Amino acid sequence: MDILLGILAIIITLGLAYLMSNDKKNINYKGIGIMLVFQLLITWFMFSTQLGRIIINGISAGFNKLIEFGTEGIMFVLGGFVVEEGGVFFFNVLLLIIFFATILSVLTYLKILPTIIKYVGGFISKITGLPKIESFNGVNSIFFGQSEALIAIRSQFHHLTANRLYIVSASAMSSVSASIVGAYILMLPAEYILVALPLNMFSALMVASIIAPVNVRKEEDYVDISNVTEDRSFFEAMGNGALEGGKIALIVAAMLIAFIASLELVNWIIQSIFAGVTLQQILGYILAPIGILMGIPANEVIDAGAIMGTKIITNEFVAMLDFQPMIESMSEKTVGIVSVFLTSFANFSSIGIIAGTVKGIDNKKSAIVSQFGMKLLAGAILTSILSATVAGLFL
Repeated sequence: MDILLGILAIIITLGLAYLMSNDKKNINYKGIGIMLVFQLLITWFMFSTQLGRIIINGISAGFNKLIEFGTEGIMFVLGGFVVEEGGVFFFNVLLLIIFFATILSVLTYLKILPTIIKYVGGFISKITGLPKIESFNGVNSIFFGQSEALIAIRSQFHHLTANRLYIVSASAMSSVSASIVGAYILMLPAEYILVALPLNMFSALMVASIIAPVNVRKEEDYVDISNVTEDRSFFEAMGNGALEGGKIALIVAAMLIAFIASLELVNWIIQSIFAGVTLQQILGYILAPIGILMGIPANEVIDAGAIMGTKIITNEFVAMLDFQPMIESMSEKTVGIVSVFLTSFANFSSIGIIAGTVKGIDNKKSAIVSQFGMKLLAGAILTSILSATVAGLFL
């Protein structure tokens, strides 16, 4: 029954994307089918085979080792602080972003990441028929944040039509930055976070390619990675990466303060009218039917829906913090589905981040992004549902 519900959820998700499509005649059904097969194979391999579990455990161990190195740097600077048991979230989690951002910046300067991303993206483009820029950006969005992923293709923005701009924006919004994956792993099970990365890449390309199909001429179908970084030396890359990571950590901290405080204010207003009712509970009931289709057990679907709804209206960090205490009391299936759903930037605030980034690159293109802002969020939510549903089929 769970498998049948999961298949139905996939059909409904892609069907909703089809209803939103602005060019149904040019949808690349073959490419979408190929990407769905890749999703199923990747998830089956990672969750259902011994080799897959060895690989995912190895990657997880690698991230944990990097977290240890990052913690040493944090303790050197802040080790003298006396904090309560359990530590301080900003110190223990968010400051790790600085170290991870530094590593990404160095790998980008050395052209290691851009080269890998270019050829993986080229492979995806070849087997699916998607344009190379869209495929490159989809892979690039696994490693870099929304702004950085779009900036990496800024030299080719003049090629992007409205539909192509939608696809690259959707990929950026539907993924997460590798610089903050370490922070996620400290809150949720690593295996689900890591599996969500490739699942979201394919889901975003599938959903966006249905909503905004594209046909690109061969002479315009190329990727330029010569301008992905402005760093002129190894140490400049380290310094800029550290500064960028620090900025991200402060932005996340500021957003958490604003969103959590605002959520408490909204709940206080709701409870003054309806005693004992919270916004999370309302969202839980709204998203319960979707949760059932995704494979979440009926006795856990209200709480799970509340977490998913919290992520959409605030951000993934707020939702993860709320979900963290529930993990031990929930089934593995629910934990896996919700964890994959939470691993993306699909929320209201991301619309502004995407629009602001595009405005900084090309002022004329930003007007286009502003017009499809809510459609972008709707597609990103469908992406999260699709990825979480595929994961749930193998849990």
